[in-house]
Amino acid sequence: MILMKKTLVLGASPNPDRYSYRAVKSLQRREIPVIAVGRREGMIGDTAILKEIPGDIEGIHTVSMYMSAVNQEDFYETLLSLKPVRIIFNPGTSNPELAELAAKKGISVIENCMLDMLNSGKF
Repeated sequence: MILMKKTLVLGASPNPDRYSYRAVKSLQRREIPVIAVGRREGMIGDTAILKEIPGDIEGIHTVSMYMSAVNQEDFYETLLSLKPVRIIFNPGTSNPELAELAAKKGISVIENCMLDMLNSGKF
């Protein structure tokens, strides 16, 4: 069921022109629980953009990546410890190193556009 797919958007931006902003709004419209983490604090609708992944979050189903591979490195340990079902690497965020680490932990790795997945019902 789509409502159970609590999603962490990594690389969230308060700029409405950014895909990460659109992704958070799309999740909100579908009433999918979302946690937004980005370089600077802000708001996307009623979702606060945090600068760090909270240490006490549980039940993350999907991590949707909106930051470059270099910027992902600081988050490896925390992301893997969340034990998400999958990580979606959106266009421009491909990271073979993190993908391999995730696969070794049994985390599904998907290279696709989350917005397309949501719009086509493949999320």
